[in-house]
Amino acid sequence: MELATLVRRLRADAEQANERRVLVLTGDRGAGIDAAYTAIEAAAVDDAVTLITTESGFRYERLHPDHASKLLGTTREIVVFDCHEGFSANALGQVTGAVDGGGLLVLVLPTLDELPNRLAALVDQVAVPPFSRDEIGNRFRQRLARTLRTHPGIAVVQLAGSAASTADRTASDIEVVRDGLIDRQEPQPPTEPRVYADTPFPAAVYEACLTGDQARAVARLSALATPGNAVVVEADRGRGKSSAAGLAAAALAADGSDVLVTAPGVDNAAELFARAGELLATLDALAADDQSDHDADTADRTEQPLSTTAGGRIRFASPPTAAALPSSPDVVLVDEAAALPVGLLEQLLDAPAVGFCTTVHGYEGAGRGFAVRFRERLADADHNVTDVTLQEPIRYARHDPVEAWLAWALLLDAEPPADQLVDNATTDTVSYRRVDSDALAADEGLFRAVVGLLVAAHYKTEPDDIVRLLDAPNLKLRALVHDGHPVSVALLAREGGLSSDLQAAIYGGERVQGNMLPDVLTSQLRDPDGVAPVGYRVMRIATHHAARSRGLGSRLLSRCKNEFQEAVDWFGVGFGATPRLLSFWRANGYRTVHLSVTANATSGEHSALMLSPTSAVGRALTDRHVRWFRERITSQLADPLSGVDADVVRGAIAAATLPDEDGANPALDLDERGWRLLAGVAYGPGTYEAAPQVFCRLAMAQLTESVAALSPRDERLLVRKALQGAPWATVADELGFISERECKRAFGSIAKAFCEAVDTDVVADERRRYEE
Repeated sequence: MELATLVRRLRADAEQANERRVLVLTGDRGAGIDAAYTAIEAAAVDDAVTLITTESGFRYERLHPDHASKLLGTTREIVVFDCHEGFSANALGQVTGAVDGGGLLVLVLPTLDELPNRLAALVDQVAVPPFSRDEIGNRFRQRLARTLRTHPGIAVVQLAGSAASTADRTASDIEVVRDGLIDRQEPQPPTEPRVYADTPFPAAVYEACLTGDQARAVARLSALATPGNAVVVEADRGRGKSSAAGLAAAALAADGSDVLVTAPGVDNAAELFARAGELLATLDALAADDQSDHDADTADRTEQPLSTTAGGRIRFASPPTAAALPSSPDVVLVDEAAALPVGLLEQLLDAPAVGFCTTVHGYEGAGRGFAVRFRERLADADHNVTDVTLQEPIRYARHDPVEAWLAWALLLDAEPPADQLVDNATTDTVSYRRVDSDALAADEGLFRAVVGLLVAAHYKTEPDDIVRLLDAPNLKLRALVHDGHPVSVALLAREGGLSSDLQAAIYGGERVQGNMLPDVLTSQLRDPDGVAPVGYRVMRIATHHAARSRGLGSRLLSRCKNEFQEAVDWFGVGFGATPRLLSFWRANGYRTVHLSVTANATSGEHSALMLSPTSAVGRALTDRHVRWFRERITSQLADPLSGVDADVVRGAIAAATLPDEDGANPALDLDERGWRLLAGVAYGPGTYEAAPQVFCRLAMAQLTESVAALSPRDERLLVRKALQGAPWATVADELGFISERECKRAFGSIAKAFCEAVDTDVVADERRRYEE
């Protein structure tokens, strides 16, 4: 069979079923790219074509593999992915998602026999010093080759020789290993959208929908026209949830509502704004300024509000900004909600009405924290909650084989064990298991359960993480197993122990892959000896939601430490700091050594780094960095960290403990004047303004040792005023004081508690003076 003939048959097969097909061109790279041109010409497609390759000089649209994400939200009839260079699992998911129904994904690959030992980019991705490239596995590449050989809808062609100059290839040039053809019945067409006349949205809104599923979602979102409602839209990728949100936003704004949109990034909201702008134009509801440029570049338009003739608007804000509900919006719409931290989502519930749109199984790394933990908080909120799930694909038939192949190859549909299998798990019923990469590769059920747990617990588990799980030599996977099912898993990354040359390079500012904690300790915190000690960083830890709060996570950490403590100097962790997480890690013996001065643009959280030493070298490393953290944190809190949540500050400093510190805290070593100033506030006419430096020192003492009997609000007051220097009005409002005067008077009670706790001779003399 000639290549052109095969392509035409594949294309006809795909178009008839409104499905997609994969054409795998294996062999020499040049021959594969040449054959890809033949495929494009045979498919009679000129415009809707994109090549993903590190090469340049093509007449079609070309993207580097590192920029494959630019295809998200777009459609193509043919996407050619040159996998020989720059290949990644993330890019594979992103480019596949851009292929439209009836279209072809063309993969240019080495022969499938050679594939497990090729694709150097995957080796580069997991190559981490001090491990050699020879220690990197090829299990993911074996998995990819196996799925390409066996999954329906995938044609595999073996090319002969190098690139040819002919416009076509004859039967002697190729060997059709698989033709990829599927004997399908006529596809079931998508349900027709209908108008929901019992909603406040006009008929044109529903007429703009592409499926009945989408129209039903828009109808549910119409509840947001009434305050006190929350709507949750869940869907797999490609179901049109963002478009549904855009149509609903346009209808609400056209009626005069102020709609605030947020998403992990401005690009994530591009489809929402595009559909909203189109519908507002159709409704002739765009204000004059927006009417003139609503066809402008989508990415640019997303950052500019859409204003309507009724006085409504649709505007975008980053998640941390949106959480403050700027200008008091009527409605908040959150796209890709699963990619945002639960705490931030909870803040958005203060809006009068809020809609959450989230991807259930996504190749961009959407987790299930939304579906699991945030659902619990949403159920306790004051809003009436409406749920809707989209199942009909927009761009291809429901049983598209390429979607199923991608989900299987990249474990996009991995789920944790069913609740009933682990809901009786306790620390007494579980066993500790060392799960190596060979076990994962050989046991599909175990692999999917582990990945399902990680996805459920973390909002950014990506396909690239599957590659690391299978092939990275620096990673260790450990689990607690209940009745044969993993109920808690920990992923550990070996870091440090690098050569003297690498130590010098990192100290000089060079980035070294896979050594996050030593990198920060050395390059940012200027510790020339921070790279030498060896440790394990806890990259991920996840416990099944049906068995949380039973000590399983702590038990797993303890078992991991027991197993490895003789071989390493420290255990460590880095995470977006929240009070709950800081408390968890502190309870497990981890101490704060760093709090980043910049917040994550998506979560608004500052990263905390914590260490738990396991050797004398590790203790020396940890102790000096805890001391350095305590020395600099007061200055940082007065400037770059002045807006950090007071409970985060309390948790971070509380975990910055030093051994044998009781009774020797330098923060309590006030001179005679300092104690007189404090006693004056406690028993006399003294005020906070006369002794801010005293309260600053005592705040550090209190947060590290709980010196005085203070309430959580008292400690927050010390943080916000004495350490962060917030204005009195701000502090009083945040902490619920009736007035600024009451807020100031609270320092008298705080001062008295310290005086009673320490009871020095100076304090006693001062107290008698005021009493007499």
